Amino acid sequence: MDHLTQTLFQLFAILLAAKLGNEVFRRLGQPTVVGEILGGVVAGPAVLGVYEVNAETQLFAEIGVVLLLFQVGIETRLRDLLRVGGTALSVGVLGVILPFAGGFVAAELAGGDLSLAVFLAAALTATSVGITSNVLRDLGALSTQSGRIILGAAVIDDVLAIMILSVASGIAAGSLELANVVSLVVVAVLFVAIVAIGGTRILSRRRSLLTDPQFAETPLLPGMIVMLGLAALAAAIGLAAIIGAFLAGMVAGESSERHALEAEVAPVAAFFTPFFFGFIGAQVDLVGLANVDALVLLGGITALAVASKFIGAFVGALGQGRSRAILIGWGMVPRGEVGIVVAGLGLSAGAIDSEIYSVVVGMAIITTLIVPPFLPGLVRRAE
Repeated sequence: MDHLTQTLFQLFAILLAAKLGNEVFRRLGQPTVVGEILGGVVAGPAVLGVYEVNAETQLFAEIGVVLLLFQVGIETRLRDLLRVGGTALSVGVLGVILPFAGGFVAAELAGGDLSLAVFLAAALTATSVGITSNVLRDLGALSTQSGRIILGAAVIDDVLAIMILSVASGIAAGSLELANVVSLVVVAVLFVAIVAIGGTRILSRRRSLLTDPQFAETPLLPGMIVMLGLAALAAAIGLAAIIGAFLAGMVAGESSERHALEAEVAPVAAFFTPFFFGFIGAQVDLVGLANVDALVLLGGITALAVASKFIGAFVGALGQGRSRAILIGWGMVPRGEVGIVVAGLGLSAGAIDSEIYSVVVGMAIITTLIVPPFLPGLVRRAE
């Protein structure tokens, strides 16, 4: 099989596996995202081995999550996020401080060095907004108070994660410079503020801007250009590309063609997003966890990851009432692809070994799988 044929077959396999998982879980009345992730587990190296994580297949996954967050952004109004800004800030900050402290202390008690402690702590601070937002969209709860708080807190988490990762990378390389960390955070905050406030104001005043160009028979192409541009810019300054895509969606959502844009983006996202969820499942490495010590460590790290993130976000959201705080705390638990990326950076920097990498990836997968089944009941109770 030549390279192109092999890549096409792998994409076929992961898409088919993800959608078969979706179908099974839809018929069972369970969140379909869990089925798509488990489909990725089956097609990936852990079981059948027909899907291989490489540059080509990973690209489809990354496009999928960018499109997902663009969709979420279109459905999100800036004024609604600003309305819950104080609570989102509390949830985001406490949801980073507690997991970071817990991960750092755990690594120190286990006898790890400083770079291991910081990388492990950084992996525990991550939040995968793609997982929770997808379930909330399916439940029609994305525009609720809880949904807006989770989205706002996830953006804050990402800005804070830049600082933590910068520190971790600097320690691993032996060249930590405080000025670089501060400048990264300042640039990230300015980027989010300028795009969110400036971009939405421009579109709200010139609502036909997406269909003004002669080539724009519909708002899809101009919207995609804005999405790709801001996603690339976000990645270039050290933020996650999905934050740029989310901001692009918020900006494009102010257009007079908002509903047409939603309708046109939906089938494109429906094709690409299963690659993202399947990719998450394909990260499962059963070989790396095939011993008692690794499984015990996985259980401990996962319990710490769930408890620290939930408690931090729950306390930050208590002003919204107990039921809503439980929903927000639980919705912030998934680590998803963000935790996997942090683990990969730590492995490539030599800060963590392959066993710790497998444990962190396992933790990211487990926290991603356990959250969606409980969200429908929590949403009904809170909203």
